[in-house]
Order: sequence, then structure tokens, then C-alpha cells
Amino acid sequence: MQLPGVQRRREGQPASGDPAVDEAYDGLGATYDFFWQVFQRDSIDDLGMPLIGTVHYGQGYENAFWNGEQMVFGDGDGELFQRFTRSLDVIAHELTHGLIESEAALVYFNQSGALNESISDVFGVLTKQHSLGQMAAEADWLVGAELLTDKVQGVALRSMAHPGTAYDDPLLGRDPQPAHMRDFIETREDNGGVHLNSGIPNRAFYLAATTLGGYAWEQAGRIWYDTICDPQLPNDADFAAFSGLTLAHAGRVFGAQSQPFEALRQAWADVGVEPH
Repeated sequence: MQLPGVQRRREGQPASGDPAVDEAYDGLGATYDFFWQVFQRDSIDDLGMPLIGTVHYGQGYENAFWNGEQMVFGDGDGELFQRFTRSLDVIAHELTHGLIESEAALVYFNQSGALNESISDVFGVLTKQHSLGQMAAEADWLVGAELLTDKVQGVALRSMAHPGTAYDDPLLGRDPQPAHMRDFIETREDNGGVHLNSGIPNRAFYLAATTLGGYAWEQAGRIWYDTICDPQLPNDADFAAFSGLTLAHAGRVFGAQSQPFEALRQAWADVGVEPH
């Protein structure tokens, strides 16, 4: 649903002077530009859906989310988290949940839910890299690096390069993400560990993208995008099913003997996922 509020900035209008408003505006625009320029996708539903954001949500609210119709941003508590509009990759991450909802409708539970989270991380960091003109080797592969305050012992919410290393803090605890299937977390919490086990496909994408080099959205990103838009991807897909489809699309687009296919096959093997 759309939340009530006063419109502070419409498309084409100059900066408002409110950092949260202007960061949200820029982040929504950068995400739209990424999907249009790279994949010729017209907004998250591919039908030109207007991108709307509500800022200053709640009191010290420590999150950002897609509610099915619009983006919602908290300002953080100032102790652990700064305002969530500061992070372009987090904005794009949340909008990608809307894209997934439109295309694959991955069930937000267990491995399909972890894929939902991971795919959102992938396109979050790709949006940031695209905005900065970064190649895979130049990027930090961090999600939410702009959100933690100086009081927190950590660098970001998540690391795609090295899951489990983003933070180690007395209040936040230690980053619990696994990077390999041998460390897969079986839990009933967090919808079956959707924010935890997403580290495994995250690292697979990072490995493939950095092995291939260049701009990560051109090869690895293309494969991921084609996979989530494939009607054959079941909404309860596990890692094995998803990885199998990524290889199918790598073979279709680049060839079964191609470097992208081999880099991707090796990346999934390196995180202990056996495609089917």
C-alpha cells in the first residue's frame, strides 16, 4: 500500500535540501537507470511503474523495505545505524524484491527465500557499481557500507566477497553468514535463515563476476537477470535448481564451452552447490 505523507520532490524537480529526500530520489533514479540501460527493463514491473519512497519513517527506525507498492526508509537510531537512504545498494536491493515479486515470486522461506535475499544483494551491488562505473575488480562487494555508525566494529551489513566478515561488534554480534554449503544454517528463525544462507549464492556470484572481470552486469549479471525472468524457475527453487538454470542461461547466451559458463560452474562448485 502507499503510505500517507507530504510529497517533497517529484521527478525533474531540484534538490529539496532534505538529505533523506534527495538520497532516496537519487537512489530510485539510479536503480531505474540501471535496469533500463543494462536490461531495457522499464521499472521493476517492466511496465513503467512509478518509484515512490517514504522517508523519515517511524522514530529512529532501523531498516528500509519494499511494501509491495513503494519504498520505505527509516532514519536509523544514530547509535548503530545511520539513515537508510545513504546506501544506494540497499535502495536497489529493496527495489529488486519488487522485481522478483513481479517475475519469479520466490517464496520467502528457506533456500528460495535466501535466493530472494541474495538476488536482491546482487542487483543492489550491481546498481552501485553501474552508478560508479566500477569494474568487478574495483568494487568493494559490500552491502550497506554507508549505514553503520563509527561506534560499530564493522564495515557493512554484508560482504559478498567474504560472507561472515562484515561486522564483529559487542552489540550487533558477529556476522553469521556462511560462505559454503558445509556451513549451511538450519534454523526456524529469520524465515529459515533467509538473511543468513544468502551468503552462499552471494559468494558464488562474486567468484564468477571477479573471475570474468570487466563490468559485472555484462556477463554474470546478465545470466542472473535471465534466470529470474525464466518461467521455468520454480517459486520454491533451492540453490541447486537456481544454479542449474544459471548454467543453462550461461550456455544459451555465451555457449557451453565459454568462459562465462566455466567461471560459473566453478563458482558454484567452490561454494559447495551441485546444480541440477
